[in-house]
Amino acid sequence: MADFYPALDVDVEEDLLPLSTLLYQRGVAHRVFEDQGRQVLEVRNAGEVEAVRELYRAWRAGEVRIELSGKRQRQPLHSAVPWRRAPVTIALILLSIAGFLLFYLGAPLAWLSQLTFTPFDVVNGRPVFTTAQGEYWRLITPVFLHFGWLHIVFNSLWLWELGSRVERLMGQLNMLLLFLVIALVSNASQFAFGGAGLFGGMSGVVYGLLGFSWVAPLLQPRWPIQPAPAIVILMVGWLVVCMAGLVEVLGFGAVANAAHLGGLLCGAVLGAAFGLLSRMSGNPSPGG
Repeated sequence: MADFYPALDVDVEEDLLPLSTLLYQRGVAHRVFEDQGRQVLEVRNAGEVEAVRELYRAWRAGEVRIELSGKRQRQPLHSAVPWRRAPVTIALILLSIAGFLLFYLGAPLAWLSQLTFTPFDVVNGRPVFTTAQGEYWRLITPVFLHFGWLHIVFNSLWLWELGSRVERLMGQLNMLLLFLVIALVSNASQFAFGGAGLFGGMSGVVYGLLGFSWVAPLLQPRWPIQPAPAIVILMVGWLVVCMAGLVEVLGFGAVANAAHLGGLLCGAVLGAAFGLLSRMSGNPSPGG
């Protein structure tokens, strides 16, 4: 990844879209992301740092006016009530909690079987997997199953952290589309490499959103959704630890590594596609 140089560090509530628009029009390669409750703008050319800072100062002092070419100015990504602008993400979290409660409260296994990728019957207290007959919802529903408190808590937190930011930028329809595609790919990847089994969780989707929000701004720098480098390092590092088998060795149970990796790669491909299409079209607005 090419080096970027910090130019601005401002309050997360501040709307940098007009400034980003002007920089984009002037051909200044840059990116905007959130880091520890602050909004950071970095430029690719170190020689442009001071010029960007001076432009920002003049803009805030009213010495420079920035017009958005007659288009309606979007609200800041972080609104006063952000949950209102991320209903799809909220719905996914609530459905995940419902899936966890089915397992935690001891719902009949026949109910659980309706949500797994592969249906199963219980024989002598053990699941015996059978073949699905046109039950296409199974391609998606395993992501809502969670099998422990840590599983649901961390997936929900990461889903909100990544999903809400993507949804506020991309819009509800695009967010729903991203979810469906990533969920399908991550579930199918786990089935392809792990075979029939009881697997579930939103982690594959979370890694997909990580891949999307990581790659898309590289091709469309005006999308300020790129996670902080520390988050990328943490999550990719955890993926490597899980794939190395260390988590299972320590007794934390099996991990659906294929779903995680499949989701990450799928999200990265989607991010590249969305970002490239936006850049080629010259329209930075990805959704409503």
